[in-house]
Amino acid sequence: MTIEQFFQRGRDALGRVIVGNDEAIDGALAALILESHVLIEGPPGTAKTLLARSLARAAGLPFARIQFTPDLMPADLTGTMVYRPVDGSFVLQKGPIFASVIVADEINRTPPKTQAALLEAMEEAQVTIEGTSHPLPRPFVVCATENPIEFEGTYPLPEAQLDRFLFKLVVGYPQREAESAILRLHRGGFRTRELDAVELPTIADPGDLAALAAEAAAVEVADPVLTYAVDLVQWLRQSEEVAFGPSPRGSIALLMAGRVMAAAHGASFLTPDDLQTLAPAVLRHRILLAAESELSGRRPDDVIAAAVEAVTVPR
Repeated sequence: MTIEQFFQRGRDALGRVIVGNDEAIDGALAALILESHVLIEGPPGTAKTLLARSLARAAGLPFARIQFTPDLMPADLTGTMVYRPVDGSFVLQKGPIFASVIVADEINRTPPKTQAALLEAMEEAQVTIEGTSHPLPRPFVVCATENPIEFEGTYPLPEAQLDRFLFKLVVGYPQREAESAILRLHRGGFRTRELDAVELPTIADPGDLAALAAEAAAVEVADPVLTYAVDLVQWLRQSEEVAFGPSPRGSIALLMAGRVMAAAHGASFLTPDDLQTLAPAVLRHRILLAAESELSGRRPDDVIAAAVEAVTVPR
């Protein structure tokens, strides 16, 4: 199976329950291939959690949903050592983080100590419990959600953690036609809490993902295209509108994501158009705007669009 076939199957399967969020579907599929993480921002009720649940089910992977709250402790994520009176031993009671696809629901509602535990899992694919490191299953993908319209009781995500997300996908309210399709689904009996009752075709076996990642790594990146990715990131770092620009992890993410999406379109090489299309999703959470830009109403996407407009495209 090729990446193009994987995306076709994934779009068909997830499109049966997710309507009108094509960019989010593609981002989730790319993250699964790359074993990377996705931050999904949008109002309540826009299928953010449903997307991750559907992805796990279609890929045949263990799934866990964690509701982040201000009193969530690291052990609630990772698990803890439990004493067994029968033989006087301690055994590990694994937490939900040991699933393959994790939904970190309202991730910005938990304090920094718990965020740190999640950060280790995201970066190292392991957790440390009482001084012992435990590897997490592969693949391991975190789909985190956050609500952009509620700020009471929230904690800003650390920049180091934001940098670990491959994409920040912004989902909004559906268009009129899409919302009509959603209502028709529910009129026909679909209920999000009864996802197991929906026939979702299998899009890949867990063993296929390594081969798909190798295919993505084989997509050709010519030197001028590589330099173009560097120039986009450098422009953002040097812009007066940006207080802190993307790290090298950001330019690497742009290259990795570009390769996957190029392969998804059946191409064997990366183009500047691929990078331009992906730049907002890959970079919007990796830049911190200067105070003057924020006060003037500028958004990260506006500055990224300016970078795409300003940087010379290789021919």
